[in-house]
Amino acid sequence: MAFQSDHLAHIRCADAHVHAHLLDSHLREVARRAADHAAGFGGQDWAHLAGLWHDLGKYRPGFQRYLRAASGAEAENAHIEGGAGRVSHSTAGALLACERFGSAGRVLAYLIASHHAGLYDWNSDTSSLEARLASEASRVELDEALAAAPPEILDHGAFAPNLRAIPGGPAGFALWLRMLFSALVDADFLDTESFMDEGKAAARGAWPELGALRTAFDAHMARLAATAISTSPFSRRSPVSIPSARPLTDLIV
Repeated sequence: MAFQSDHLAHIRCADAHVHAHLLDSHLREVARRAADHAAGFGGQDWAHLAGLWHDLGKYRPGFQRYLRAASGAEAENAHIEGGAGRVSHSTAGALLACERFGSAGRVLAYLIASHHAGLYDWNSDTSSLEARLASEASRVELDEALAAAPPEILDHGAFAPNLRAIPGGPAGFALWLRMLFSALVDADFLDTESFMDEGKAAARGAWPELGALRTAFDAHMARLAATAISTSPFSRRSPVSIPSARPLTDLIV
């Protein structure tokens, strides 16, 4: 492979060729997308750093060896954790966040460590992020990733977490965290899809505007009403109308 010296995020096998998704590029693009998703509720800085570090563990040599050794469908799914022989990669960024930012870093740790499986509890019998981060395996993952990752990926820039600025205060924390999580997971999925399935990715976003949808809806309902009137045995008694749905469209245009 011509990309042996590069760090890879994903591999796609198509037309007897192996296509590589560079890890640096993936991390930056997920950071950008996640920040865009979270900008509407003021979470862009958190989401950007979560995106930048979400796959930090993929820099470790074990993951890179595994990705290159895998073939066919297994290579395409090598980024998914949990299978036999697969190499963990979502703990390094979570642990780094806790070490850089203390308790505030737990927010990023929740997002990063959970992005393949759903949000952890901090400490419970069935789902303990605290225990995962404290494990020796997690320490090894982070150390190996730090030794291989470029400085610009590890640099958190001017990011300074401020939990007092969370919208809604303590009462809004759970919702805010889940919105950040959604921003990260969606960004990761979309960037991975853009590499793994270009056709599917290209089809996204080509939706009509709400005004066009309203016109199409009105035309469909008019046809439906006309058909009902002409075919219903009750049409001789009273005309059929479908008025209830139409006013809702006025609320969204």
